[in-house]
Parts: sequence; C-alpha cells; structure tokens
Amino acid sequence: MSSDSLPWDDPFIAPLLVLWLYLPGYLSNTAAMLGGKWIPDMTGIPVYTIDGGRVLSDGNRMLGDGKTWNGLLGGTIGGGILGVLTHSIARDNLVASAPFLDPVSSYGTSSAEISDAWFYMGEGPMTAFVMGCVLGLGCMIGDSAGSFVKRRRGHKREGDVSSEAPLLDTLPFAASAFIFGQLFLSPSLIGSSELLMGMVILLVFTPIIHRSFNILGHRLGLKSVPY
Repeated sequence: MSSDSLPWDDPFIAPLLVLWLYLPGYLSNTAAMLGGKWIPDMTGIPVYTIDGGRVLSDGNRMLGDGKTWNGLLGGTIGGGILGVLTHSIARDNLVASAPFLDPVSSYGTSSAEISDAWFYMGEGPMTAFVMGCVLGLGCMIGDSAGSFVKRRRGHKREGDVSSEAPLLDTLPFAASAFIFGQLFLSPSLIGSSELLMGMVILLVFTPIIHRSFNILGHRLGLKSVPY
C-alpha cells in the first residue's frame, strides 16, 4: 500500500482488512460447534433444534439437526469474544497498521460520532463484544438461510457425506455478516461503505478460505467433518 492510499482503496489490503474486521463473523461457525455439540456432549445438556424437527412438503427437514439454538447462541457469543480479541490486538493502531485496525473506531470514514451509536458502551471491550455478537448473529442467520435453501434443492448433509453445495455452504454466512455489519454497526469502520470493494473481493475467495479453515479444524479435531 502506497503512502498516499487508504487501506480500503487498496485492492490487496482491502479484502484483508475486511477479513480482519469481520473475523467474528467468519469464525462464528466454529464457536457454534462448541455451543451446539462440544458443550452438550461434555455436560449432557439438551440440544434444541431450531426447526423442532419440522418436515416441509418437499419431504426434507426445514433446517436439520445441525442447526440448533445452542449453536446459534454459541456462535453469537463466540463472535462477541472474537470481537474483544481483535479490538484488544488492534487498539490504538493507526491507519498505517492496516489490515489490523481497531473495529471500535471509524478512522475518519464517517462524520458521525461512534459514541452516538446504539452499540457504544465506551472505548473498551464491551463495545467490541456487542459488535462481535452482531456479526456472529449475522453469520448464524446467513448459515441457517443457506441450509434452508440447500434442503429445498435436495443438497442436505447426512453424516459424513457433504451436501456438495460449496457456494451455499460459504457465501450466505459471509454475505449475511456483511449485511449485518453495514446495517447495524455504522458509524464504526465495520459499518462503513468504504469497505464494499474489499467485501466483493473477499466473497470471491471466501469458499477457499472457508474450506481451508474447515480442513484445519478437522485435522485439529475441532470438527467432525472437513467441510
């Protein structure tokens, strides 16, 4: 990035910046596994499916056993924790430190004061937690929407058999996290329209990134399947 350009205008830095700022959304699926599978398996607490076992007229479940209220809560809270982490790492960083910028900041992309925002709870971790929860919830809703569409098209995951719908496995959760950030987290940098170019570029590479994270998680024993 040249000294005269801004990170959200640089085609190389912009998608990395978006990935960093939206990391709570991108990694919420892993936190959802913790809340929806690991903790129930270890503690014996009941798991509640979002669709309640409902089967639609096409003969397929609305969402399936993989989408639970436990996982939705875990993914949302996990997003909040990741928001605190990215804020702690990047706090007080200047624009020159991109892509590692503080999500709890506007960096001059908006004339509005972030202190007037609904999610603002001071410059510390509480604001970052709420923002991360918003992105985590956006990811969970997008992931559920993708599952709904997959099942209507007959692409459902069964056991260790992939749904064979890689775009529907990846793009809905990412796009939904972006939408939630843009709609609900302005005037922070996360909610800035200056990030749109980076979002478009990142969406192109999201299936590859998502697949890589899943393979890594599977090899580390964090996921039961590599997708």
